Amino acid sequence: MFFRWDWLRPQLAAPIVPTLGPVHPDALTVGIFEDVLRAADTGDFLPYDKDRRWGGQKDEKVLREDVVHQPAHTLIPTLTRRGRGTVKVFAYGLRDSGVEEAAELAAKLAVAHEVAGARVVRPLCPETTHPHGTRIQLKDFTVDPCPDPGGPVRSVTAWPVAVQKTFAPFAEAMAGDGLAFLHTHMQTGRCGPVLAAVVEDRIVGAIGPLEVLPDAVGSPQLMPQYFAVLPEVRGQGLGRVLWRAAMHWGQTHGAAYQLLQTEVDGPSDRLCQAEGLDSLGFTHTTTV
Repeated sequence: MFFRWDWLRPQLAAPIVPTLGPVHPDALTVGIFEDVLRAADTGDFLPYDKDRRWGGQKDEKVLREDVVHQPAHTLIPTLTRRGRGTVKVFAYGLRDSGVEEAAELAAKLAVAHEVAGARVVRPLCPETTHPHGTRIQLKDFTVDPCPDPGGPVRSVTAWPVAVQKTFAPFAEAMAGDGLAFLHTHMQTGRCGPVLAAVVEDRIVGAIGPLEVLPDAVGSPQLMPQYFAVLPEVRGQGLGRVLWRAAMHWGQTHGAAYQLLQTEVDGPSDRLCQAEGLDSLGFTHTTTV
C-alpha cells in the first residue's frame, strides 16, 4: 500500500480524487486512491470511472513516480495529452501546506513531459468563505421524493421526428457546454436517454445522458450529465423543469445519489443551491 490513510484522510478538505473527480464521502477510502495509482500502469478505466461511458482509453493518468506523500500534505500529479497537454497537481494539505511545492512540481513536470499546461488543484472545505472555482454538490435521492415536474420536457426520441431534427443545431449552438460532444455519442446509440425541452416545436434545452452505475463501493449513482438551455429562453423556468425531470428519472431508476460540479455563482450553481443540494466543498484551480 502506497498511501497512509492516517496521513491522507485529514488532508482531504473536499471529496475529490485525481483522474476520477468528485466521489461520495462514503466511497472516499484509501482503496480508491490506490486504484488510481494502479490504473496509471495499465491505462485502463476503473470499473466505476464516469469517463468509461465514452469508450476508448483513459486519457488522464497519475504520474505515480512523482507523488509526494507526507504527514502534512500530499501532492498527486496527473498528465493528460488532450489538446496541447496539461499537468495538474492535486494539492491535499492542512491549510496551505504544500501549495508552493505543488506549483513548482507542476511547472517542472510540464517541462519534463513537454506539455503546455501546468495547474495546481486545491480542494477546499465546505466552510470556505468567498470561494472561487468549482463547488462539489450532492443530491441525495433517499431523503425526499422527486416528483415528475411535467412541462414541455421528454426524451429526445419521444418527440416527433421534425422536433428531433432540431437537436443538431441546438447542440452546435451549445457546443461550449458539451452538447456537440453529447450529440456525437447520441448518434452512436451507446448512451442513455437525453431529455429535451421544446418551445414552438424547437429544442431549446437538454440534459443527459441519464445513466445509473455503481460507484466504488457498489452504491448506485446517477452519472453526471451535460445540461444547457439556449440563452434567449433563459429565465422562463425551463432549466429548473429539465433539472427536476432528470432527478425524477434518477430516483425512479434506483439512484441513491448524484454528484455535481458547478461553477461558483454560475446559473447551475444557483439552481442547485436553490434546489437544496448539499455542498461538499470546493476545488480551486490555479494556472502556474
